[in-house]
Amino acid sequence: MQKLHRKQQQWMPIAFLAPAVILFSVYVIFPIVQSVWLSFYQWDGLGEKIFVGFGNYIELFQDDQFWTAFVNNIYWLIFFMLAPPIGLLLALFLNQKMMGIRFVKAMFFFPFVISQVVVGLVFSWFYDPSFGLFNKFIELFGFQPIAVLSDPNVVTFGIIAAGLWPQIAYCMILYLTGLNNLNPDQIEAARLDGAYGWKMLRHVILPQLKPATFIAIVVTVIGALRSFDLVATMTSGGPFGSSSVLAYFMYEQSIFNYRVGYGAAIATVLFLMMDIYIAYFLWRMLKSEKA
Repeated sequence: MQKLHRKQQQWMPIAFLAPAVILFSVYVIFPIVQSVWLSFYQWDGLGEKIFVGFGNYIELFQDDQFWTAFVNNIYWLIFFMLAPPIGLLLALFLNQKMMGIRFVKAMFFFPFVISQVVVGLVFSWFYDPSFGLFNKFIELFGFQPIAVLSDPNVVTFGIIAAGLWPQIAYCMILYLTGLNNLNPDQIEAARLDGAYGWKMLRHVILPQLKPATFIAIVVTVIGALRSFDLVATMTSGGPFGSSSVLAYFMYEQSIFNYRVGYGAAIATVLFLMMDIYIAYFLWRMLKSEKA
């Protein structure tokens, strides 16, 4: 009986994990493998697949529009990294007991709960050169109105600013959750040792917020690299493709140009970018914990 009970205990974790592993394999692993496989074919989505080997990748790296989208994704990645530290600062500010703080929290939560399409529409109105609040504001300082979404030099940064609004709110929520789960004994011990302000934050609070920081950075990286909704809503990749990103470029090639294999090649490059960045961050994080 004891041997039977031990065998049951050994198989129980596998039995509980099996449904999740099967679903993850079917809906995540299989589509990734299929996408990589399709990237070696020329296919319009309906007819016969023609094997072209690395032909899609060779054409991709010679495509100026690809490099424009690639550079824009790098901009997204760099500026989106502002979301975790700003979210942390807002969480520290909101994690106080004072009158009206719940209302203030609700105002900061608001961008997180609304659709990305709505965010795109709001910022399109905000940037409008005729009646937008952005231009009304800069006119107060003597500047001429700027058509943000029509200027190839600034359009990408305008869309990134729109994307940062809800992303900062998301990071703030993660850090607020982490701050509510801090170990009070460690904080009290640090206070007795004379740790306040920056010392308290650096040596006591931030180490306990590492799980929240990890999730915030990973989600922010994924959000930056798969940016699509705001680009589609605000500019459709324009003007002249200057605001396009890899996700939108993939969508254009696959849906409108009927080049599914080429779109799969773009998706594979995007997936590799995401994996490399997250793997590097994990390596740095594990290295710092061992030090």
